[in-house]
Parts: sequence; structure tokens; C-alpha cells
Amino acid sequence: MYSEYMEAPKTLQEAIQYFADYENCRRFMISIRWEDGNVRCPYCGSMKVSYLEKARVYRCYGDHAKQKFSLKVGTVMEDSAIGLDKWFPAMWMLANCKNGVSSYEIHRALGITQKSAWFLLQRIRLAMKNQSILKLGFDGGPVEMDETFIGGKVSNMHKSKRAKLGGKRRGVTGKAIVVGMLERNGRVKAEIVVERTQAALRLVANKHVHSDAKLVTDEWGGYDGINFERAVVNHAIEYVNGQIHTNGIENFWSLLKRSLGGTYISVEPFHLERYIDEQSYRFNNRATKDNPVNDLDRFAGVVAQLTGKRLTYSELTGKVGETAV
Repeated sequence: MYSEYMEAPKTLQEAIQYFADYENCRRFMISIRWEDGNVRCPYCGSMKVSYLEKARVYRCYGDHAKQKFSLKVGTVMEDSAIGLDKWFPAMWMLANCKNGVSSYEIHRALGITQKSAWFLLQRIRLAMKNQSILKLGFDGGPVEMDETFIGGKVSNMHKSKRAKLGGKRRGVTGKAIVVGMLERNGRVKAEIVVERTQAALRLVANKHVHSDAKLVTDEWGGYDGINFERAVVNHAIEYVNGQIHTNGIENFWSLLKRSLGGTYISVEPFHLERYIDEQSYRFNNRATKDNPVNDLDRFAGVVAQLTGKRLTYSELTGKVGETAV
């Protein structure tokens, strides 16, 4: 829990006011990034550094080329001209808005261009990516597993796009396949797959689900080749049979599709993974009876995951030569 940090804010309004002061940004960033409160050089790891207050950078006395660095260096914010006073409110909003927040809303709220807001949000989503190597169901509990299709309706596509799909007006052709696994009342993990065959689903299950877990799936034949103790709910007959159901992962799909269809409207397939990571982060950090987290905790959790990740604009778009701040 991060609620005990200094006089830290509890609401979005308080966060905007609090982080408008750079000193508050600096102290909060240091307290989260370095638990002992000692700033270290991101290039050599030395603690022999001094703070240059007017320039708002640190200077390392180690023998290497880049002796000056800001708190952004070594994080997803590196090389960004946008200040922490705008980065932090954007993180707060993305971590706590249940249906996500669009780049246009960030553009209007923070007074930056929409292009910069989109790039900023994509980097925050990268920070939200689940870093846990702990497999689901390690305690032997049930893990729900299901797959869903994400993409626009074929019937709404332009006839030229429908032609590429063989002229079909219905079905799942051309949609992305996402497989999700959910601990009962616990964590969720999801990833995009090329196909939902036995081989593909077995690979995903072995990667994310502990061997002691009991898998709960629907009747789809792709799960027949999975080497787990398994319970099946036949949706052609029923949706719940005692404790055998996939309602939890279905709820996650509902939240994901609500954000994709309502807030983000249209997401390109090659960006979809980051939007899944965003929704997974909020879901895994939701407030429950056993885990009473609040908005500050979710925000601070994102700040704690900023380090060691980098996403350049050219990597994001594949358009070398364009820049954004």
C-alpha cells in the first residue's frame, strides 16, 4: 500500500494540485523508485550524485559520458519534454478510469497535442504490463480459461474490406483472438494468439497456469489437449453448474470490450496488446474485501513499474523520422 506516503493525494483533483509543485513530483518519484530514498545514477548505479536545483537534474561524479540525468532517464518517460506535472495526472486517470481514457481527453485536460497524448498513454500502458512470473492457480484453486474475438463487425466494413475477407458479412474472419485466464476472485492474464487450436491453447495454459490448478473452460474442443485437471461447462445447456462456470473471465471480456468499443472506438491489431495490458492492470488492482486498494495505490503501482522500459515513437508507429514529445 502506498497510502501512507507523505501527504500524498487521494483524489484526481488533489493529485493535479499536489503534482503541480515539481518538488512534490520529485519527492514522490524518488520514494517509489528508490525505496531507501537514495537517488542512483541510471548509467553506472552510483549514489555519488548531487541535485542541481535550477536545472532540475542530477549530476553523477562517476567517470562516464552522460553525467547529468533527470528522474525520467531509465524509465518510459525518457526523452519526453512533457513534465512530471502532466505525466502523473495522466497516469492517475489511466490507472483509475474503469473504461479507460482517450488521448483526446488527455489532450484537452492537460493542454498537450493529441499526438503527444496518444504517445504518452501508450508508454503508460507499457508500464502497466504485468511483470509477475507467478503462475495462476499456484494454490490449487480453479482458473477460468476462455477466448474471445476482438474487431469490428464485418457487416459494418466498407465493401472493399469485405472483399478482402471473401465477401463475408458475418462471422469472426479478420478478428483478433485473445485468450484469457482468471483465478477465481483473483488475477487475470490475457494474450493474443494466432489461432485457438489445441496446440495454441495448450501452449498458453502451460505458460500462465500452474500445474496444480484446476482449469474451468467451456466445451470448445481446443481445450481437449490441455494437460490439466479440467471441469467443463456446456454453454449449449447451461452457464453455471455449481462452482463450474466461466463468468469471471466473461466479466473481464465485458470490461475490455466496453473500453475498446466505447472509449477507444477503433484499435489497430498491432496496438491491441497494450490495451489488454491496461485493462488487466486495473482488473488486477481492483478493490476487493481482501485487497482494499484505492486510487493512490493503483497510481503508485504504475509509477513503480516505469523503470527499465522504453518505447520510442518510431517503435510505436514504424515511421522512422517522425517525433513526438
